Amino acid sequence: MTQANDANYNGLTLALSKGRILKDTLPLLKKAGIELLEDPEESRKLIFPTTHADVRILILRASDVPTYVEHGAADFGVAGKDVLMEHGSSNLYELLDLQIAKCRLMTAGKVGLQLPSRRLRIATKYVNVTRAFFASRGEQVDVIKLYGSMELAPLVGLGDLIVDVVDTGNTLKANGLEPRQEICQVSSRLIVNQVSYKRKFALLEPIIESFKQSIADNSQ
Repeated sequence: MTQANDANYNGLTLALSKGRILKDTLPLLKKAGIELLEDPEESRKLIFPTTHADVRILILRASDVPTYVEHGAADFGVAGKDVLMEHGSSNLYELLDLQIAKCRLMTAGKVGLQLPSRRLRIATKYVNVTRAFFASRGEQVDVIKLYGSMELAPLVGLGDLIVDVVDTGNTLKANGLEPRQEICQVSSRLIVNQVSYKRKFALLEPIIESFKQSIADNSQ
């Protein structure tokens, strides 16, 4: 069996998601002496070996990364603050703000729309975060769970507003929407399973320290 698919593997398993987080995390991993041996964008595999004998990488849906880490299927991972807020687990160590994949979690609606006086309908995949945000403002809303294409909801009357991450705002603009209220700033965080942090600290420590140095170098 290889490093990637060995069921008795005792090294570190890192959980990442495709897209911007993977792209922005790879340079940090490279500085820590960890490089993928295959391109996840060109493979159907979900478990990948690396140049580091004690590290393999899982490629997951972004929303699943905290779950895999929390339950020990991965020892550590990189997840956006938006995903961690929605996940809501206290059984993870959020060790570092990696200062990558930055964006904002915001409400958005049709350009120039005057919101109705009735109870608002909010379409989002961030159900928990959305309820908490509007509750903090003393507003009761109906939250409609969606898994994608959030921008469509206000256009067809499914929701008055959406809650989603906003980077450049170009997708909103292209669909006749505009950002409204900022809920929080988002960046990607290094999270670690609590048991792994204790049992595999000797393996984790040099990687964590390398990440810290990279963050310091990038902030200068």
